[in-house]
Amino acid sequence: MAQPAQGPAHAPCPTPPVHTEDSVTSVHPVDEKLRPARLVPAALQHIAAMYAGVVTPPLIIGQACGLDIAARTRLIAASLLIAGVATVLQTIGVKGLVGNRLPFVNAASSAGIAPILAIAETNSKGHQLPAIYGAVMCAGVFCLAVGPFFGRLLRFFPPLVTGVVITLIGVTLMPVPVSWAQGGDKTAADFGAMPHLALAGFTLAVILLIQRFGRGFVKQVALLFGLLIGTLAAVPFGMADFGALKSAPVAALPAPFAFGPPAFQPAAILSLCIVMLVLMTESSAGMLALGEICGRRTDARTITRGLRTDGIATLLGPVFGGFPTSAFAQNVGVVSLTRVRSRYVVAVAGGALLVLGAFPVLGAVVSLVPMPVLGGAGIVLFGSIAVSGIRTLSEAGLDDSSNIILVAVALGAGIIPLAAPTFYAGFPAWAQTVLGSGISAGALVAVLLNLFFHHLGARRGSPVPALESS
Repeated sequence: MAQPAQGPAHAPCPTPPVHTEDSVTSVHPVDEKLRPARLVPAALQHIAAMYAGVVTPPLIIGQACGLDIAARTRLIAASLLIAGVATVLQTIGVKGLVGNRLPFVNAASSAGIAPILAIAETNSKGHQLPAIYGAVMCAGVFCLAVGPFFGRLLRFFPPLVTGVVITLIGVTLMPVPVSWAQGGDKTAADFGAMPHLALAGFTLAVILLIQRFGRGFVKQVALLFGLLIGTLAAVPFGMADFGALKSAPVAALPAPFAFGPPAFQPAAILSLCIVMLVLMTESSAGMLALGEICGRRTDARTITRGLRTDGIATLLGPVFGGFPTSAFAQNVGVVSLTRVRSRYVVAVAGGALLVLGAFPVLGAVVSLVPMPVLGGAGIVLFGSIAVSGIRTLSEAGLDDSSNIILVAVALGAGIIPLAAPTFYAGFPAWAQTVLGSGISAGALVAVLLNLFFHHLGARRGSPVPALESS
């Protein structure tokens, strides 16, 4: 999942010359076109870093909506396809219109999962995905409308607010991998049986061992190796179903509105528009961080073009089965770690996602991973999201008593739906959709308290760390 990366865009770092076999040129590292021997391995690193995050939202949402393996396969293929389109559009772009032209990965964000699950719970089977997709499309329109002015709004989303939201994403999603570890289907007779728990524990142990003793690329893809080894371990015990591979078409593009035409419900739309503000903050922070890493100034126009790409992908994604799109912070980390700053590397990675999305049989390979295996890996994945939020909060000035109160109340509001699922049962349906999601409730309270403590009548010079825009 994507998390905000912190760091204001100051004056750009000196651009080192790019060496070629013949001479030294003045091409900026972001615009450097690498030889295939360097380009392909670098692109593979980005794919490895993002792949688990790209397929997580369709897996969770498809399971929650009661979709069969074939339908979940279509969701995964659509998610890969939309991520590929968004990433290519972001890196190559149309100058002056869309694309920040940085090594920037766009894909379905895990931040939207909890509110989407809340929408699914308030709709009957068969009407869940239409309601979800209608809300996602409206969130895309909202992003396109607000994007050009968002630079002025960043001060309302300091690390204090985004840290709360990211922490809640990890905490509120933790019941999902726990359920997976028990087998996934709560109505099954063997739900919570020891073989399921043992397989989940084995997968988690494999990931921990690879993370401890692995080196370089192997360590970076510990999650994927854990999924692979866990699935192979499940085969002898008959816990891996390969039936999806037989029925999945080798090559096929997602059909428009395969799950029905979108339905537009005001409460669902409001919930995802709130989430979209958080995703826009994530994307803006990612662009600022990449500008710093790459030595290319990230100005307001760059952010606007980047957010416009987010909006287009979020608006058009539901046509084929996609979800809200945002930056992937783990790929910002890959750029920082490898120092390979060429946007064409990420463009190739985006092209590879397009290919993966056009071949549903590849999505079927992911969907056949047993639920307990996904549970063991999900504990690491969602736990790391919560850790990222805690790290963000550590930079938010928690030595100030007002900030401590803000975080305490916002986290409390976000955990209420998790601790007491029926707490809002007496509220109107629209309020249940907004407040029933810990992410939306926590984000709303954090923003309002930030306004109350630090903006409305606050003394000048109050030390509130914030994302900066050029």
